[in-house]
Amino acid sequence: MRIISRKKLNDFCKYHPQAEKPLRAWYADAKQENWTSPNDLKNIYRNASIITNNRVVFNIKGNDYRLVVAINYSHSIIYIRFIGTHVEYDKIDSRII
Repeated sequence: MRIISRKKLNDFCKYHPQAEKPLRAWYADAKQENWTSPNDLKNIYRNASIITNNRVVFNIKGNDYRLVVAINYSHSIIYIRFIGTHVEYDKIDSRII
């Protein structure tokens, strides 16, 4: 999968250095994948939440952080839409962000 944009993850890690290692691991794993449907993704990430509008919510670092992505399965592209703490996540609408 092609992931757009890594900069959001790097910027987040500047303020939350404890998230860096788990986010790097997620990035490396996701980059190697070729998900063609939400079912493919759920085979690898069983705890990921599939929501409307091709959005997926990943729990990062034992659920300390939430990563919201939009996936274009036909073009193998992941768009980073949001990364934040649970408090920050609770303030957004992950379906449209």
